[in-house]
Amino acid sequence: MKTLTLLRHAKSGWDDPVERDFDRPLNGRGRRAANRMGRYLRDEGLAYDQIVASPALRVQQTIAGVEDGLGRALTPAYDKRIYMASASTLLDVVHALDDAHGNILLVGHNPGLEDLVLMLVPEGAAGLRDEVEIKYPTATLAEMRFDVARWADIDERGGTLVRFTRPRELDPSLGPDDS
Repeated sequence: MKTLTLLRHAKSGWDDPVERDFDRPLNGRGRRAANRMGRYLRDEGLAYDQIVASPALRVQQTIAGVEDGLGRALTPAYDKRIYMASASTLLDVVHALDDAHGNILLVGHNPGLEDLVLMLVPEGAAGLRDEVEIKYPTATLAEMRFDVARWADIDERGGTLVRFTRPRELDPSLGPDDS
């Protein structure tokens, strides 16, 4: 059994003048959402054997916020391939994971994360997949399980989506607004 959890980076600041998208930081709501998701991980007792993440600034800041809420440090491995990756590239990253690890957290960007869930979870699966198809908001966590022994054996439509948690479900002030 392998468990793959995806965390989309928290809301970033489009008003912050940066030269490269890669360097775009979180905004205030994003920092609060990352912290709240960290508290959620702590409250649910969720832990990971390995964390693999995009090196983009907003992902690094999301992880820092999660650590603050969780109350402990995480040790992500940063992988440049995850930055703005397609679902196919993300699946390549997953296939190359160390089989000694059974529970992985991958932190990255949309649309790749959303597309990866839709690729790996079959249509007609219970309502959580439908929720992903509607929208995969920032700082949202999606957990999938696969009945395989090796990461390389994960295939399209082979997963079960067991968790899809949005920050706004934990704190309504973190939901969409008109800005």
